[in-house]
Amino acid sequence: MSGLFSGIARAGLAAVAACALMLLALATPSARAVDESDLLPVDQAFVLDSKVVDRGRIEFTWTIAKGYYLYRERMSAAAADSAFKPDPLQLPEGIHKHDQFFGDVQIYHDHVTAILTGTAASDASAADVIVKYQGCADAGVCYPPQKRTLHLALPAQGSATIVAAPDTGVTTTAANPNPFAVPTGKSIAGVSGTDNLPLPPEQAFGFEAIVDTPNRLLLRFTPAKGYYLYRDKTSFAIGGGTSDVQPGKPEWPPARQFHDEHFGDVAVYFDEANVPLPLIRQNANAQQITLNVVLQGCQENGICYPPMKRSVTLALPSGGQVSAPPILPEKSVAPVTIASVSLITALLLALGGGLILNLMPCVLPVLSLKALSLVQSGESRDRARKHALWYTAGVMVSFAALGAIAIGLRQAGQALGWGFQLQQPVVVAALAYLMLAIGLSLSGLYQFGAGVAGVGQKLTEKSGPAGDFFTGVLAVIVASPCTAPFMGTALAYAFAASTAMAIAVFLALGLGLALPFLLIGFVPALASRLPKPGAWMETLKQVLAFPMYLTAAWMVSILAAQRGSDAVLYVLAGAIALALGAWLWELGRYSKRQNTVRTIALIALLVAALPLAAIQRLPPLTARAAEQGTVAYSAEKLAELRGKGQIVFVDITADWCITCKANERAVLSRPAFIEAMRNAGAVYMVGDYTDVDQPITDFLAAHHAVGIPLYVVYPRGGGEGEVLPNILTESIVDDALARATK
Repeated sequence: MSGLFSGIARAGLAAVAACALMLLALATPSARAVDESDLLPVDQAFVLDSKVVDRGRIEFTWTIAKGYYLYRERMSAAAADSAFKPDPLQLPEGIHKHDQFFGDVQIYHDHVTAILTGTAASDASAADVIVKYQGCADAGVCYPPQKRTLHLALPAQGSATIVAAPDTGVTTTAANPNPFAVPTGKSIAGVSGTDNLPLPPEQAFGFEAIVDTPNRLLLRFTPAKGYYLYRDKTSFAIGGGTSDVQPGKPEWPPARQFHDEHFGDVAVYFDEANVPLPLIRQNANAQQITLNVVLQGCQENGICYPPMKRSVTLALPSGGQVSAPPILPEKSVAPVTIASVSLITALLLALGGGLILNLMPCVLPVLSLKALSLVQSGESRDRARKHALWYTAGVMVSFAALGAIAIGLRQAGQALGWGFQLQQPVVVAALAYLMLAIGLSLSGLYQFGAGVAGVGQKLTEKSGPAGDFFTGVLAVIVASPCTAPFMGTALAYAFAASTAMAIAVFLALGLGLALPFLLIGFVPALASRLPKPGAWMETLKQVLAFPMYLTAAWMVSILAAQRGSDAVLYVLAGAIALALGAWLWELGRYSKRQNTVRTIALIALLVAALPLAAIQRLPPLTARAAEQGTVAYSAEKLAELRGKGQIVFVDITADWCITCKANERAVLSRPAFIEAMRNAGAVYMVGDYTDVDQPITDFLAAHHAVGIPLYVVYPRGGGEGEVLPNILTESIVDDALARATK
């Protein structure tokens, strides 16, 4: 964490390090411990000398100790009186360096000389100049910004050069080894005397929280005299692994507008602030919650503290108002409500979203099979209509069932949404089996006969009502990893509405998905454009087996991300048993011992099911390390970054989410995105939702999400995050980052 603290300091928040004990508390056990005695006093690490060359030129030279460096961007000089009117400080080119928090900077090692030119008043014999600078130790600790007021004698024309040392009032002896100690003598950075030594954080910023009502907490922030708290650098989260309670929008009292040296014009509190915090509850049960608060403040005319976290455990009584489960709006963090979206609008959005699903890559393998079945029925309009109707029935029944399950689970307290079933490894493995079985059938390995109730034949040959119905079921199953435009608002409405209205929305989604085939079946002009049946269809059927194999391979890759290589071994062994059983079943059609062969085939198929139980028992993989250039999602890390005023781009993704992968390929992995993030000084935070993850589930619930992908851009300096559309473009991301920098 010492490296992280160094980044905080480089961002201008390093003034918070005024207390060496604070640094020791932040030191990481994995790095070399940075003890107070290891660090030089600041005026030994950066020895400042000044030289008045003439009445219009002053030179400042810093001698930098080995293992330390200064920031070029943090160095400045200004007049403290009217005796000298300075020009901008002239600094040489430094060593270029990219800092995670401070961006592209330049630093100096060993020594550096700065030149200050200007005009001295004709009657001035001396001038007071304020010099500011900031530096760090290579060990990973940064000093707070330094401020020195130098009293410089101005020579008469032709006089000798005058050299003056900074009048700091700091005694750097064995009795005062602390490099961050506030001077005991003359003024530095507006702090004078021992009475202004910085208080410990707990004394400088008091915090209390009590339960006011079942739906509201009352928070009290109490800055000590001479200290102030930033309003917009305070954030709230409910810990304890629960998604049943989420913080609402805090009701801040009027704040004082203040010009801050580090953050410009900000809203702050110098006095006690009582803040009601509404709670969004999903059940009325009594429960214990942990309120996590990240706050930040400064000493007036003194140091600033790092983001501080306070946690309070509170007993929330039963009762109060219960809100509907959180839902995802398209472009706003405000929930979609029944009042804001009409039922007709929600149904139209759902219809459009379902229609667009037909263009998603996850649905194409099944749709290609459906297209083949329609070609086969080209000789009869009546058959084409029946194909379309039964396929539509399969789609709509599946959508209704999926919606009912999702709504039921959410009402039971589980924040599950669109595509939730692919978080279950057993479901993923079973889908891999199904895709392989269909592929083998299309390749001609086997054909189930009527002896198995005709289901296998209908499912694989795609003929007859049962086959069309199950094709629709399969289309819905493989469509769930995709999220199309318009679906977000429609699903949000569904999860906020009554059960009957919600099911109506899901049926509209299904109707949209089935609409192209309904049109082909019932519009003769469209049906007439289909190619005529012929021998070519057998070849096409075999070609269509390969998208099924690819889909099966993709399912196995998802399983690998959820349960590792053991799960892959199990599912591959089961796939071999499945292929063996299918082959033996087909072989039994031509064998004199048909019953014996098919009994063995059934045994092989049962053996194929055994790996599913083994996969279910495998433990989830530990969280994968974040890729280079990204930060793994955690509520604590997000609160910390937001507390520092950092722009954060949060990307909630999963290996099974096709829309997520499409966005990554089209936008998020492109050099333009990386450059835009760098220019904005933004942090890229990625949450992996491939497997069930409670903290990410809580984040989705807090942002009213019904599924993924979820993209949220948090602006600089605090404020609500902006939820981006499910389908990203470079312009959408660029515009959001531009808004976040304001």
